[in-house]
Amino acid sequence: QVQLVESGGGLVQSGGSLRLSCVASGRTYSSPTLGWFRQAPGKEREFVASIGPNGGNTYYADSVKGRFTISRDNAKNTVSLQMSSLKPEDTAVYYCAASSQYGVAGMQVDRYGYWGQGTQVTVSS
Repeated sequence: QVQLVESGGGLVQSGGSLRLSCVASGRTYSSPTLGWFRQAPGKEREFVASIGPNGGNTYYADSVKGRFTISRDNAKNTVSLQMSSLKPEDTAVYYCAASSQYGVAGMQVDRYGYWGQGTQVTVSS
């Protein structure tokens, strides 16, 4: 089992920045790829970014490339998502997730077995 707890969501104006963090605990070695997903009202959950076990092999959705940066601190079992130049369309509940898959497989929702409870991000225009 892996437990994930997100923090850092909130309300921000368009063009602003937010940093999300997620602390992982439990059998983290079993699910080394960490990712961020988001779900807006009435929409399906979508991939945002993922990162491999050593901090390399990062992947991003086209909609956030150049604006969001994913990083991890294995000593603290944390993964972060730095979000800049935020847009109203970034408004969603953001979820941290852990997967046993590697590489591009980490871009798929169904490859993740563990999820956090989510944190709301609201971007006002």
